[in-house]
Amino acid sequence: MKKLLLLLAVFTLTQMSFAQQQSAFKDGEWFKFKMSYSGFLKAGNATLTVKETQLNDKDVFHVVGKGWTTGMIKWFFKVKDRYETYFDASTNMPYKFIRNIDEGGHTKDLEINFDQDNHKAHINNKKYKVKKVVDTKPNIQDMVSTFYYLRNHLDTENLKTGDEVRVDMFFDEENYGFKLQYLGEETISTDFGDIVSLKFRPYVLAGRVFKEEESLTLWVSKDKNKVPLRIKADLAVGSLRADLEAVKGLKHPSRVVAKN
Repeated sequence: MKKLLLLLAVFTLTQMSFAQQQSAFKDGEWFKFKMSYSGFLKAGNATLTVKETQLNDKDVFHVVGKGWTTGMIKWFFKVKDRYETYFDASTNMPYKFIRNIDEGGHTKDLEINFDQDNHKAHINNKKYKVKKVVDTKPNIQDMVSTFYYLRNHLDTENLKTGDEVRVDMFFDEENYGFKLQYLGEETISTDFGDIVSLKFRPYVLAGRVFKEEESLTLWVSKDKNKVPLRIKADLAVGSLRADLEAVKGLKHPSRVVAKN
């Protein structure tokens, strides 16, 4: 689940094409992904849900991401992850981020409150009962809010093949930098039919998890919703693929429709 949410955040990191647009999502939006390992073995599922609410008397969107293993894989590597973000309904800037994961016995339980005015992240590591404050970059995003923030600001009409950008995000108790390259348009076959998509190549750290810097490929729908359709990753051992399986509550008309 961590990899999926990280990839979802990365695919829209294109500050060079920021332009105010109509909101790409609304209260009640829901995505479900099916994940497979090495092209044939079902690995698990993941969901993302958007709800409107209030936090400290501010209107916010509350997004919950969940991920879990299924089938044979859960017998030898069980995953149960939960991610949450609360971000401003107008500016999309995050106020609160929660990460509660169990990945094969590796656990984390973090709560981060962002002070956007003073560029601080107040971290509460509940697992180890440790609190600390870390300086952040201006207008920092967390790994989930980034996805929704850039869906609202990405000017897809002006993207050019080969465009690259660098964006700051707060991940795992530290500032994290990404570089993303736009690879152009591609029509891909999905559970919803053939859909025109925008293809991206985020650069990652090669090593323990990813095979090479260019191990990830991402596809999103070329429409006002900017729906994540597919994610592929070449790992140090095998490969991981996530495909959109079901969706509800899209704000704009789309060929990606809810399945029965």
